[in-house]
Amino acid sequence: MDRAIQRDGTGTRVLGGSDKDLADRRVEAPAAVDDAAREDASSIQPAGDDEARNPNRWVILLAMMLAVIMVVLDTSSIMPALPMMQGNLGASPDEINWVGTGYILATVIVLPMTAWFSQRIGRRDYLVWSILLFTFASLMCGLSNTLSTVVFWRIVEGVAGAGIMSIGQSTIIEVFPKKQMAFTQALYTVGIMAAPTLGPAFGGWMVDNYSWPYIFLSKFPLGLLAAYLVGKYLHDSPHKNASDAIDWVGIASLAVGLGCLQYVLEEGQRYDWFEDSVILKTSIVSLITLVFFIGWELRPKNDAPVVELRVLRDRGLAVGVFLCLLLGFANFSASFLFPIFVQGVLHFTPTESGLALMPGGILTGVGVMISGQLIQRGVQPRNLVFFGIPVTCLSMWMMGHLTPLSSFDDAQLGLMVRGFGLGFISTPITIAAFTTLHGRDIAAGSGLLNLIRQLGGSFGIAILGSYVTSQTQVHRCDLVTNLFSGNPLFQNRVAMQAAGLCASGFSRGSARLASLALVSHSVQLQAATMAYNDAYILVGITLALVFPAAFLFKKRTR
Repeated sequence: MDRAIQRDGTGTRVLGGSDKDLADRRVEAPAAVDDAAREDASSIQPAGDDEARNPNRWVILLAMMLAVIMVVLDTSSIMPALPMMQGNLGASPDEINWVGTGYILATVIVLPMTAWFSQRIGRRDYLVWSILLFTFASLMCGLSNTLSTVVFWRIVEGVAGAGIMSIGQSTIIEVFPKKQMAFTQALYTVGIMAAPTLGPAFGGWMVDNYSWPYIFLSKFPLGLLAAYLVGKYLHDSPHKNASDAIDWVGIASLAVGLGCLQYVLEEGQRYDWFEDSVILKTSIVSLITLVFFIGWELRPKNDAPVVELRVLRDRGLAVGVFLCLLLGFANFSASFLFPIFVQGVLHFTPTESGLALMPGGILTGVGVMISGQLIQRGVQPRNLVFFGIPVTCLSMWMMGHLTPLSSFDDAQLGLMVRGFGLGFISTPITIAAFTTLHGRDIAAGSGLLNLIRQLGGSFGIAILGSYVTSQTQVHRCDLVTNLFSGNPLFQNRVAMQAAGLCASGFSRGSARLASLALVSHSVQLQAATMAYNDAYILVGITLALVFPAAFLFKKRTR
């Protein structure tokens, strides 16, 4: 045999060599084959494996947790400060709400574009500049003395905070090996889930003991530390996009569509929804623009979409996005309703309402860590969701049976059960959603998950806010039907209260009028309490109805 089959340097099969040459090569073949096999194996490793060997990955996790806690705290801690800000800045109730609305509008618009920004700018630079910009904007909010400047810097905060939340999560997924994904995501989720419940306590304490600017100024050292750690220890992702194409049409339609949608959700209840011409027109613009945006991004000729919607072909991510919508609905809306209820009906102070939320936030962290450990030991994520959703539904039932005479402990117990249940939902959903994603799809999926979670909260706040208002009117109408002159219980109540007021120095006529006003106030409290109870029950029913969706998650392979 004069010629033998061999490979050239490019891997192409060629003929050449004599029998003696072939015999000589047989000795070298095993080593060559082993080298080729190793080379082939390395070529099919997930892109994140090189990064997963980063010796500084735990420092990066610390930096990301500091940054995301700073961002999430900024969203929730400002709520107790709004009344004081309104007085200090000379704003009306409608105007002061833009302190929150401007931030959320900017966050929602930028969130789905964060993966695109990261690929073009570079992950490290994008994160460092986002953290620094957020820190500087927080500083400027604390130093501002007019409403317009506060709202402007809150919008800047929203733009920067979107990148921190989304790219921070995808970075942790990429720099850690798959076997540590459950544990690290659990740690990261502690910040995302626990901070909204700890934020009101922090904000209320600041308002009661200092002043609202310190809520913003306190984030300055955290931001500088996080930016330093990210800049020093994180390197760019290998999935950086070198294309010069910019999807201007996608960016514009996304900004208009999501901006209009968020405005409708934020302001709709205040202006009676579609009875207001501006809300109606804004809703139509949002619908048309978002439908156009989806079609534009999915066009086969769109080679550089600003949002990679095709990643939703992955079943795990699609199910995760759907459940995150409901998770945001349950988490944010319940956190939104509770302070209003306990301060308006149970007469808690801002600090007391924040302290009531705190144990639930701690238990969320406990549940997140337990679920992360169980997943790391081989428990299927969807099995934990099957446990977490019923527990959360139970908590909604408990919170749906409060009364105007409920104590601090009564109000807090339901929140603690809710917090523990949410801890077994959030991390498993994230793990199941990202299990089959690779490369740049991870950043795209993270942006979509965070966007949907935020939109879920906005939908929940808008829906439940209107629901509470309408149900309060319904229950009040039902209750006042019992207040008539022929009802002996009503007459006795008025007479007893009037007698007590007369003993305190009221005239007979004034005492009766004051007694009737007290009865009216009591009816309003009862009606409001029943409406809030209905809202919590509605959240529980919604979660129960989507419970079967968890079966759609694929079983995770170790």
